[in-house]
Amino acid sequence: MGKPWVYPGHDERRSGPVTRSVIMTGFHFPPSALSSGHLRLLAFAKYLPELGWDPVVLSATPCAYQQVDPGSIQSIPEACRVHRAVALDARRHLGLFGKYPSILAQPDRWASWWPAAVWLGLRLIKRYRAQAIWSTYPIMTSHCVAYTLSRLTGIPWIADFRDPVAVTVARKDAMTVRSQSRWERRVVSRATYSVFTTPSAMEWCAERFPEAGREGRLAVIGNGYDEDAFAELPGPPPRPGRPLNLLHSGVLYPEGRNPVPFFTALARLRDAGSIDAGTIKVVLRASGSEAAYTSEIQRLNLQGMVTLAPPISNRDALAEQARADALLLFQGEKYDRQIPAKVYEYLRIGRPILALVGEHGDTAALLREAGGAQLAPIDDVDAIEKHLLGFINALLAGGAPRARPEMVARYSRREGAALLAGLLDRATAQRAESMQT
Repeated sequence: MGKPWVYPGHDERRSGPVTRSVIMTGFHFPPSALSSGHLRLLAFAKYLPELGWDPVVLSATPCAYQQVDPGSIQSIPEACRVHRAVALDARRHLGLFGKYPSILAQPDRWASWWPAAVWLGLRLIKRYRAQAIWSTYPIMTSHCVAYTLSRLTGIPWIADFRDPVAVTVARKDAMTVRSQSRWERRVVSRATYSVFTTPSAMEWCAERFPEAGREGRLAVIGNGYDEDAFAELPGPPPRPGRPLNLLHSGVLYPEGRNPVPFFTALARLRDAGSIDAGTIKVVLRASGSEAAYTSEIQRLNLQGMVTLAPPISNRDALAEQARADALLLFQGEKYDRQIPAKVYEYLRIGRPILALVGEHGDTAALLREAGGAQLAPIDDVDAIEKHLLGFINALLAGGAPRARPEMVARYSRREGAALLAGLLDRATAQRAESMQT
């Protein structure tokens, strides 16, 4: 396989004091253009060196990504070491007309990355004298790689689940659900720490794997925003003479993140004469399921009011959010144990938020704590109609809710990196103690 691939321009030499190295296994990493999860890995790679840890990223070759953004490579920290192992997508590389044997895609479609990444990971552990391993979900193969490396070397390992496995695989085939469930149990049993992004996700894991909870091997490190990404963003254009611009940025689902009740409430307000296309424009950016949503938009005759827009780069998405008058969020009860990464971006952008969320979920709790949002249930058309009209009137009057800056500051990714560094310190200290006894 030859020498591990390091991106040109990323210097192997490091300035400053020698730090401990951590192998950071993440499938999605620039130039991948589809997953927001790489932003979490990017932030850890950026801030861990300040905290005594030198990240060595173990990722996949770009051919495995469904979409790439070559310009995103510039977001990789200059001193970050990035190595890539060969990976194939079972659907695109091993299938015929999109069909492929399920056995080739267990625990996920990128299982081919596993052996190559283990082979490369062992070389990297030796080369950089790595003292810890970190891996991130929802590509389960990432955890499989780290599990194997930890078993072979005895190095402590932190498994970053981000979201519950059961929610992530809910729409997968039965074989994949069983495979990922088995791997979830193996990972939680083996990892020194298993990390989640919300308290209820960690609590749910503790209920299902009580031993890990009793032993204190579960932790929460929330998502957040990187302050540097918000430099020099524009503001909304002057208000007079134009409709309000309401924006949703990111994927929606027919179940759990369904915008159709919102469409229905919007149509009701239009039919009642409360709003029209001159009052409000709604943009759903990179929503997915466009065919289904287009059908509903046409059925309700909302073509002049609602636009489905294609994906754009993360930087352009942030600029679009900054230009919006308000931001939309769809997060139903099915996802009560999750907080979308974009919520933290929304809060940092500082625009008012209309949040159609589960009343008792972690997203609702975060928004109540931070302020800046009008909350309504995602599937109650009457409630959405009422809250949407009030939200629009508040926007027009300049009295819409705003997030509290002192609360938003708590959600920076730098703070998350400090929590991860603390776990890495504890994991390596525990291993040192065990080797002395």
